[in-house]
Amino acid sequence: MTIVERREIALVDLLDRLLAGGVVITGDITLRIADVDLVRIDLNALISSVNAQVPSPWRELT
Repeated sequence: MTIVERREIALVDLLDRLLAGGVVITGDITLRIADVDLVRIDLNALISSVNAQVPSPWRELT
């Protein structure tokens, strides 16, 4: 095993790193029976932290 393979990262640290840069999640799910598509779900999500440099896309509620 190399040093990189032995390195352990706490879940909190991993989430902090991912949210600091942002995460894009994409996926497709198709439910079919007898070669007939019944349900198709497309997922596109952007998960990112919000701060002064990257403001929220929604206006602030007052």
